[in-house]
Amino acid sequence: MRILPAVDIRGGLCVNLVHGDYNQETVFSDDPVAQAIQWRDQGGDLIHIVDLDGAKAGHCCIEAQLRALHAAKVPYEVGGGIRNMDTIERILATGADRVILGTAAHENPGFVREACAKWPGQIVVGIDANAGRVALSGWLDVTSTDAVEFARRMEQEGAARIIYTDILSDGGMKGPNLDATRAVTEAIRIPVTASGGMSSLADVRAVAALESVGIDEVIVGRALYLKVFTLPEALAVAKAASSG
Repeated sequence: MRILPAVDIRGGLCVNLVHGDYNQETVFSDDPVAQAIQWRDQGGDLIHIVDLDGAKAGHCCIEAQLRALHAAKVPYEVGGGIRNMDTIERILATGADRVILGTAAHENPGFVREACAKWPGQIVVGIDANAGRVALSGWLDVTSTDAVEFARRMEQEGAARIIYTDILSDGGMKGPNLDATRAVTEAIRIPVTASGGMSSLADVRAVAALESVGIDEVIVGRALYLKVFTLPEALAVAKAASSG
């Protein structure tokens, strides 16, 4: 079980939102690159970068930070505002390990198919769900699309994995929605990254216990920033739970 520390960037700052609400923002660092380096140095072997400005604007707003991360030898994946092949190419050229498609995947499944064919293994689909329905554009637009069915469709288009975020859990510090995450995982064969609501080491242990069903990564954000637990502590718990 891998733990991916989250670095959400808005206005050049490292922030965290509650339930995806831009009006419920906490700034945790004025230097997202330094923050990502800190997580890397504490044992994070992949940093989850979210371009919050890009998610609303529809284009990448953080290329300078991504290039700085690559120069610092920080491994990272990127999501937010990635809606065409040119943007994917530019982001991968900065050194990203994986690119996460969200709104564009829903609006144009053929785009996912094309991207997966060109960059096999590097295209991930992020499914952000509100009460089981897919949400788009920085979680501002909740659709009628069922998250489980959408996950199946994205697997068919060639996605390497699904990142499943439960919006009503995210940032709330009340635990992840394991039932919803497991439902997505059991519907597909590709691996799933769990996201949203991680609030304790018990939550880390509970997610890690689901590795056998296909959840092999979990994204942790607010709990790390609030120092509820440390990244090394979470990594130790995940390792112990995964090994049985």
